[in-house]
Amino acid sequence: MTKHCATIDWQSAAADLAANGYFTVPALDPATCRAIAALYDDDGRFRSRVVMQRHNFGRGEYKYLAYPLPDPVASLRSALYPPLAAIANEWRTALHEPERFPPTLNAFLAQCHAAGQTRPTPLLLRYTSDDYNCLHQDLYGPLVFPLQLTVLLSEPQKDFTGGEFVLVEQRPRAQSRPAVVPLSQGEAVVFPVHHRPVQGTRGVYRVVMRHGVSRVTSGVRQTLGIIFHDAA
Repeated sequence: MTKHCATIDWQSAAADLAANGYFTVPALDPATCRAIAALYDDDGRFRSRVVMQRHNFGRGEYKYLAYPLPDPVASLRSALYPPLAAIANEWRTALHEPERFPPTLNAFLAQCHAAGQTRPTPLLLRYTSDDYNCLHQDLYGPLVFPLQLTVLLSEPQKDFTGGEFVLVEQRPRAQSRPAVVPLSQGEAVVFPVHHRPVQGTRGVYRVVMRHGVSRVTSGVRQTLGIIFHDAA
């Protein structure tokens, strides 16, 4: 996992994020994807299960992992946090926000836990035929890390069809702009949790972001979601 992180061109990634609202990176090898996906049926690894249609979130289900996280998930979360924190701090500077994110995940989680946000937020999602995920934001308390990622664990066209990852941004006084992000097995899309800064003619402003998944037309689609702030 971390060897993939070491090869990421973070300057290019930040540029893609500024231009498009997301970037994609290789995150996990196929064998690790299969191993993580197989954990879904082991209820002892999770703290809770959510059936989406019960809450009008869409169709399908997901489970929040419990601490301690599986090694590949914990390693990926820890390795990606520092470079993403550097980007997040640049965003705070651009938005004239005084606070800064600490340089390590452990230090940030200590802040979350001191604020009462102690429940882990990485999750596994499973979609079968006709399932989908409505547009949403993953906000779990007052402390929010502004970037997150989704890793595709299944192999497109072999394990499932349909089920595209979708991002929508809403700029002030403009219609929403959608983006469909194709992913291969083990590839991650990194994107904003709730908003991102955009340079306009009168300065920097916030663009609201939401994400979801289009309808799965066949098979089973499984993903790993990594959110860096813990939940209240």
